[in-house]
Amino acid sequence: MNHQQQFLKDSELKAFDKDHRKKINFNINKYLNTVVKGKDQYANLELAKQRAAYLKWKTLENLDKYLIEFESNFTARGGKVIWANNAEEANKEILKVLQSVNAKSAVKSKSMTTEELDLNEFLEKNQIEPIETDLGEYIVQLAGEKPYHIVTPAMHKSKEDVAELFHEKLGTPIDAPPEELTLVARRKLRGKYTSAEVGITGANFLIADTGAIAITENEGNARLTITFPKIHIAIVGIEKMIPSMNDLSLFWPLLATHGTGQNVTVYNSIINGARSEDEPDGPEEMYVVLLDNGRSKILSDPTLRSSLACIRCGACLNVCPVYKNIGGHTYDTTYSGPIGSVISPHYRGLEDFKHLSHASSLCGNCSEVCPVKIPIHNLLLYNRKKAVDEDLVKNSEKWMWYFWKKSMLNRKWMNRGSSGMKNFFLKQALKKSWGKRRVNPQIAKKSFNQMWQER
Repeated sequence: MNHQQQFLKDSELKAFDKDHRKKINFNINKYLNTVVKGKDQYANLELAKQRAAYLKWKTLENLDKYLIEFESNFTARGGKVIWANNAEEANKEILKVLQSVNAKSAVKSKSMTTEELDLNEFLEKNQIEPIETDLGEYIVQLAGEKPYHIVTPAMHKSKEDVAELFHEKLGTPIDAPPEELTLVARRKLRGKYTSAEVGITGANFLIADTGAIAITENEGNARLTITFPKIHIAIVGIEKMIPSMNDLSLFWPLLATHGTGQNVTVYNSIINGARSEDEPDGPEEMYVVLLDNGRSKILSDPTLRSSLACIRCGACLNVCPVYKNIGGHTYDTTYSGPIGSVISPHYRGLEDFKHLSHASSLCGNCSEVCPVKIPIHNLLLYNRKKAVDEDLVKNSEKWMWYFWKKSMLNRKWMNRGSSGMKNFFLKQALKKSWGKRRVNPQIAKKSFNQMWQER
């Protein structure tokens, strides 16, 4: 079964799973109601979004310059930069660092780039224990799952699901309340911070003018991941660059408001290297892995380039009618929802994942809520066109559109044959794509043109 067939199968299962839809709609609606309140902090939200869009455009147009500036400033403070073209290179270099200190475990804060690398699985194969410290990530790790949502990894689970999972894995009471479960997770993780040799994080932003990374979070686990272990490794996509530290005053509130509805998240950290002699804590060594993994390919396309402006707030997922029906795991990609459907085919291969660009109603909600004004629904259409231009569609589909176009441009062709014959061929053509729960449109016995001639 190929990716498209699996996607259609999983979509049908999830779309008609009432329990799943109840959970995801409950959790997403909580977010949406909070985001509405969070936007009240702006006197002119549209202006802030326009400024953010311009700054990201400016950065992407000069990304080579900013990457070199970042590396120069970061290494000047003793940091080490690793350039990785793909996941294999990144994992290989990360493993070298861990093996240099004979690491047996590594604590991790929430990071979608590590999911992109399948880093947990890679470390386990090399006898190194990866420990997720974000509560949502910890939950899905215990469940043996991948993150469901780019901001809220365990969005698909109710508090009862989590209580059952903790009861099974950690021996807590089956009816334990969320507060007790949180304390249990905290106690389990505290010892891991002090024993782990390496801490691994992502970063929300790379800051060119200071050679620093910026991390935003609500639990404080990222700070502990950075502070306790002797080595800190940050894995960051090259597109996360912003020109100046001053730009954080624009991007941090936008990310918090659109991601969680907060004015700003609880913990915001700027890290520009290993600890200096006069600092009481922090890592002895710090590495930043600058990850490409398909981003340069997107950057080289002037139309797709704007998708790299994404700040991973998850707002487009929360308003997408398709995502709210089929959920995050159905996409089978690190990045799901509308923005994932734009970029994932270029990270994972357009031939295998072109179907994701069709998993959209093109309602435009995603583009409307985007804090950096990415025209997501237009890029989904562009991906569809690109798949056709690269000859990645089936011959049967080509012939269908060929005859459809020929008929639409020729009235005599349109009027040929009976309505019964036309309905038969239409039923056959839409048998798989239209779905078994929808009734095929019926072609009338006479076209409007024919009735007009007979009047």
